[in-house]
Amino acid sequence: MKFVYTGIRVRDLKRSIEFYTKTMEMKKVYQGRMRDGGVFVQLKSKDSEQELELNYYPPGKKYYEEYVEGSELDHLAFWCDDVRASHKKVLAGGGTSAIEPWNERGTTLAFVRDPDGVWIELIGKKVKSKPAK
Repeated sequence: MKFVYTGIRVRDLKRSIEFYTKTMEMKKVYQGRMRDGGVFVQLKSKDSEQELELNYYPPGKKYYEEYVEGSELDHLAFWCDDVRASHKKVLAGGGTSAIEPWNERGTTLAFVRDPDGVWIELIGKKVKSKPAK
């Protein structure tokens, strides 16, 4: 697995984009909508391989929660060759499943929690299933 980015929850997406692009001199590299209605924006600093992902979950959507000081860290993301195998490995190593693996667009994703409850996204290219014999 390869660590690729950190996702943080934000209360005001426009304000956060402005802060990180103007004040912190990051560039917006991608913006998208989550299947459950949230919005994410990926940012990158010059000469850095790591990305920062801003996650906004509108009220009434599945992953929305009242903001509590300290709840800013949303998740860490790791690129995997095989998300389903990595998911099993994390569970065997003491992690717990938060969201079972699923396919979305050309990727497979899953969310697990580390032993302290920190969310970790496992993401990788969609692996074609082997035909049953």
